Amino acid sequence: MKILTNICSNDLPKSRDFYIELLGFKVKYDSDWYVQLCSPENSEVEYGIIQRNHELVPKAYQNTPTGMYVTFVVNDVDLTYEKALEMKIVIVEKPRNEFYGQRRFLAKDPNGCLIDICSPWEAE
Repeated sequence: MKILTNICSNDLPKSRDFYIELLGFKVKYDSDWYVQLCSPENSEVEYGIIQRNHELVPKAYQNTPTGMYVTFVVNDVDLTYEKALEMKIVIVEKPRNEFYGQRRFLAKDPNGCLIDICSPWEAE
């Protein structure tokens, strides 16, 4: 089994560039209605972005997402946080160490999707 997460976007180029700049994704497929990105370390780890009002997205699901978030595990969460600040990304929660062994911050992508960016953390 393989899982592919797709999010909806009102502006595919802006969304594509956001994930490329912040997380280093590579473009696998790019069209006027869908973009497929992949991890720079593993091309099998994919992330899709579909035009929000495309016919493949049911009308009832063409809204800003709520009640979910997408997690990205990075090598250095603090470095990624600094990059997010430089990009003037909306930060929902600043980096902090969580009880379950992750250091994370929360941000909003250009589509209003909540993203969780984290790295493993061990107590000293």
